[in-house]
Amino acid sequence: MTSTPQHPPGEPDPLRALTLGQLRRRTSMKWRTYPEDVLPLWVAEMDVPLAGPVVRAVTDALALGDTGYPAGTGYAEALAGFAAERWNWDGIAVEHTAIVPDVMLGAVEMLKLVTGPGDPVIVNSPVYPPFYQFVTHMDRRVVEAPLGAGLRLDLDLLETTFRAVTADGGRAAFLLCSPHNPTGTVHTAAELAAVAELAERHGVRVVADEIHAPLVAPGVTFVPYLSVPGAGRGLSLMSASKGWNLAGLKAALALAGPRAAADLARMPEEAGHGASHVAVIAHTAALNDATGWLDALLAGLDANRRLLTALLAEHLPAVRPHPGRATYLAWLDCRALGLGDDPAAVFLDRGRVALNSGLPFGTGGAGHVRLNLATSPEILTEGVRRMAAALS
Repeated sequence: MTSTPQHPPGEPDPLRALTLGQLRRRTSMKWRTYPEDVLPLWVAEMDVPLAGPVVRAVTDALALGDTGYPAGTGYAEALAGFAAERWNWDGIAVEHTAIVPDVMLGAVEMLKLVTGPGDPVIVNSPVYPPFYQFVTHMDRRVVEAPLGAGLRLDLDLLETTFRAVTADGGRAAFLLCSPHNPTGTVHTAAELAAVAELAERHGVRVVADEIHAPLVAPGVTFVPYLSVPGAGRGLSLMSASKGWNLAGLKAALALAGPRAAADLARMPEEAGHGASHVAVIAHTAALNDATGWLDALLAGLDANRRLLTALLAEHLPAVRPHPGRATYLAWLDCRALGLGDDPAAVFLDRGRVALNSGLPFGTGGAGHVRLNLATSPEILTEGVRRMAAALS
């Protein structure tokens, strides 16, 4: 039988803190979309209590009535300190940042700065479904450059795509997902430098969604896009929301490379009005004071990755998990099960476990599901048990 990995000594693993009964009291999308007999392992919400420093910062703000509009550079300064400590990168210029409501709305504003209506935006499928939704809604054209071998960036295909979309001299952008959602791929410094070189050569502007940057496995290095040679015209979006489970507290930061500062300066002031002041307080506290909590989470997630691999080998050996090294999401190839293009529908109907269908992730998503690992080992084990039961 599969054994449950044990968390190393230190700050408690937040993934083990809450029972299923406690979680079912939540009113968020993860817990209220499906009936109570469905086990939700889908949308990107973690089954954790908030980090103590975040709770204290928000509670103090509420006690003061400090619930007005965001101001100042505290969030950017906190991110700069976190980047220096975690990624050995001191390249965040606070004066070249801006608060935005969240990463995707920030990406929309960045894309508006560097492209026009009808212009192409390149994405690496399979990729986070809102990339398609937001780009299409803003009247840009999605162009897929699917991931290559090992679900890594296909640099040859990127070059071909960059050349094709700029052949008429028009503008184009590359919406880079780093680390990649849903595969958990962590792009290397060499890969990102190659992207920067190709973008410069073909006049493509890079906008990097780096929301999962804090969530890399122990021993894995995240490389900020703006830190690599040649990325000076790049734009990036970062946030504490995924790393500390703060999606309901809306805030993110837009960052500009040195040669993109003038672009960011053109962003309309009202583009940042949707950010919450309380959210900025929470995100700042997370980056400054809750890194110990994050480390405990990362250890728990790594244990859950190993547990999932063992559970699938035991109960669903035909399912091939992609060995992602970042995010808290697992990309599972279920094509050998013979469940068609949308196995998530079968797991939901027959097994009463909710996973993300691979279809909305674009080319390469058919026959796949995305599973949320950010839960207790017991719930993860029950989820795989239900998946296996769906086949009997």
